[in-house]
Amino acid sequence: MASILKLVAVGRAPIVVVPGGGTFADAVRKAQSELKFSDAAAHRMAMLAMHQMGLLLADLNPRLVPVETLASLRRAIAGAKVPVWLPLKLAAGDKRIPADWSVTSDGLAARLAERLRGATVVLVKSCQVPPGATLAGLVQMGVVDPTFAAIVERAHLPWRVLGAGREGELAELLSAETGRTDLLRDPGRREAPAHAIARRR
Repeated sequence: MASILKLVAVGRAPIVVVPGGGTFADAVRKAQSELKFSDAAAHRMAMLAMHQMGLLLADLNPRLVPVETLASLRRAIAGAKVPVWLPLKLAAGDKRIPADWSVTSDGLAARLAERLRGATVVLVKSCQVPPGATLAGLVQMGVVDPTFAAIVERAHLPWRVLGAGREGELAELLSAETGRTDLLRDPGRREAPAHAIARRR
């Protein structure tokens, strides 16, 4: 995580970090297995796990700032900061996101990119990712969640999945200062490009 965080913090491309839930989400899974509460409750708790991880990441580097809304995300990018998205406020009532374990930070990152009018989604994984793998193949292998694939396909989102050992490709993506100019656009408004980058929940 430290090496990825360093690359993100020094990158020049406008990006949004979508944190995974890590051990905090694992605790939710364990608690649900023991206490048998609903998937809907687990879904909200897992998003709160992402909040915890997001606050942790933001505390590790002064350039990273936690954000909850699209407006605060845009302000962070305009101020040359790296927004770390805390998803509950925008995602909890979103009917286009399943309220169960079929969605992880993968799918939430794709949904954020969709709301940002087509931002590129770059997923950073700790596992190996076969070169040239299709979306369907990645879902079947358990590398990405099925919601990610569904949103990418319906929204025609540009996407990449980078596995272990591909930090050089990530560094190259993050070093680009220019790119699409409409990714954070409101109707009638042009703003900076962005990548939504996620680590899996």
